[in-house]
Amino acid sequence: MSTPKRYTITAALPYTNGPIHIGHLAGVYVPADIYARYLKMQGEVVVFVCGSDEHGVPITIKAKKEGVSPQDVVDKYDGIIRKSFQDFGIAFDNYSRTSAKIHHETAAAFFEKLYKEGKFIEEVTQQLYDDEAQQFLADRFVIGTCPKCGNEESYGDQCEKCGTSHNATDLINPKSAITGNVPVLKETKHWFLPLDQYEPWLKEWILDSHKKDWKPNVYGQCKSWIDDGLRPRAVTRDLDWGIPVPVAGGEGKVLYVWFDAPIGYISATKEWAARENKDWEPYWKDQDTKLVHFIGKDNIVFHCIIFPSMLKAEGSYILPDNVPANEFLNLEGNKLSTSKNWAVWLHEYLEDFPGKEDVLRYVLTANAPETKDNDFTWKDFQQRNNSELVAILGNFINRVVVLTHKYYDAEVPEPGQLNETDENILAELRAYPAVIASSIEKYRFREAQAEMMNVARLGNKYLADEEPWKTIKTDEARTKTVMYVALQVAAALSSICQPFLPFTAKKLSTILNLKKNISWPQIASAEALLAPQHVIGKASLLFEKIEDDAIAKQLEKLENTKKMNQAEQKSVEGQKETATFEDFTKIDLRVGTIVSAEKMPKTKKLLVLKVDTGLDTRTIVSGIAEHFSPEEVVGKQVTVLVNLAPRKLRGTLSEGMILMTENAQGELVFVNPDEAQVNNGSTIA
Repeated sequence: MSTPKRYTITAALPYTNGPIHIGHLAGVYVPADIYARYLKMQGEVVVFVCGSDEHGVPITIKAKKEGVSPQDVVDKYDGIIRKSFQDFGIAFDNYSRTSAKIHHETAAAFFEKLYKEGKFIEEVTQQLYDDEAQQFLADRFVIGTCPKCGNEESYGDQCEKCGTSHNATDLINPKSAITGNVPVLKETKHWFLPLDQYEPWLKEWILDSHKKDWKPNVYGQCKSWIDDGLRPRAVTRDLDWGIPVPVAGGEGKVLYVWFDAPIGYISATKEWAARENKDWEPYWKDQDTKLVHFIGKDNIVFHCIIFPSMLKAEGSYILPDNVPANEFLNLEGNKLSTSKNWAVWLHEYLEDFPGKEDVLRYVLTANAPETKDNDFTWKDFQQRNNSELVAILGNFINRVVVLTHKYYDAEVPEPGQLNETDENILAELRAYPAVIASSIEKYRFREAQAEMMNVARLGNKYLADEEPWKTIKTDEARTKTVMYVALQVAAALSSICQPFLPFTAKKLSTILNLKKNISWPQIASAEALLAPQHVIGKASLLFEKIEDDAIAKQLEKLENTKKMNQAEQKSVEGQKETATFEDFTKIDLRVGTIVSAEKMPKTKKLLVLKVDTGLDTRTIVSGIAEHFSPEEVVGKQVTVLVNLAPRKLRGTLSEGMILMTENAQGELVFVNPDEAQVNNGSTIA
């Protein structure tokens, strides 16, 4: 491809059935934002679009759970997502939503064109149907066993364990997600995109043309799909939430969300162009435009096979030049899960760590799952902030600015003759823009950010080696030269860090009192970035240390989430063998008071209790030592099964049983919740 005249950059449309979490950010939005910011800094013509994906079954499932309408759900989460992106500094040129009129019109027109040109197959097929709910079970309305990996909780459209995309009828032992019933097969009419007809073209376009420039995970997944043989894919669904099928016979049906959603990139561009008084078509139909999709690995098949086949069928659109999909980010060793609340939600992070947007951007990029799944931990977050952002980048800038104020009243000094060390530092500095640009253009953002930090390391080492705080007493001319060189490095950092740390870049530009942004070609040239006599601004810390208590709060929040999930996962035991009334009358439950307690020697779990049952004071051995100390239980009133046959435990005769259960957090608690004291020996009927 020749040098692009323009770039169209898309970021996967987030489902509006929940907020944004760090997995979304690391996989899609931070790398896309770095790329878009970098291109714009180079003076490229760029449109960067995204928007809320407001159709599809997850929306309707969320609405049913919350007892509201789908529109209520999408309005709520579109607001949360939109504000989170804005506050976090993801600089979309347009953030749209698929409920917008322009999107409905664009998607409907796209479908109609393919329909009129005979690009679809119309078939009456058997689909899964829930008799009780009286509806067809599309996509996430059905759960069953994945035919490829055996995951028993695969959705009807995709298995989240192995990433395979399939049809609901492919599932083994399917069940309705609405009622839990086993669905039946019922005939219904749908339109299919015959992907098998595009297989030869896809082989040439992907397997031949993009073998070297697409990431191995993307290329490999596409090759696996194509090698397995492609089948027609239904592009309509029997649902009442979505874009109505705009042709005769489509009553009561909507466009499949994965037909509708990627067209959202086009409609978002149209919306932006109308607002900016521009022509949208060159961004989607000019061969000199480079189209790049930023997505997670679970969306590879849709962006590399299905959407390109749609564009090819339509005939007038360009195809994606690259789809740099990332792998998944885990949290504290476990897979991120929206349903289990195992996530760091962006809007909550922004509340808990105000002013630290760039810290999260930095950590997510440093741990970016570019080639394999990676893990986010709060300890690593703290360490990278304190040992890298504070101790390296922040420390260098602070030292340069403070010393310039102290020695020269904030004025950039006139340098003397540059020695070999100075020349080497400036030569190395001038090489960095090309190095970082090369990494960004290869979608290696983790590598690019590491090189950005190496500029700060370069400056730190230079100051440490030259020690201007010492030479100021012995060689004032040399000190001026050192400070001048250090200030050039600081000025370069204000520009080099901009794609990665936009808030920091702005703050640094203010500290250095820059009247305009420094370009990367300027850094690469021999010209001064901060000329002598330029007056810089006041010192201000770029980053602050994150203390242990802030991290402890986040870990405690996750620990509470884990306990709640464990409690919910515990299945209720099945009903035991039927007991007669006569069996029940044999049970003698009494209120008793624990009068003494001690740990049984050489055991972890057992306490030896003395319990006043009102009838007598007896010994009961109970396995509660891991939950309570002896001191905690003395004086507690408990429910006692007093007529249980005595038995020896570790040589001690136990004459009964105290009844306990677990609360929602998985903690052992006494069955008797009533704090009011009752007489020992009182019966429990």
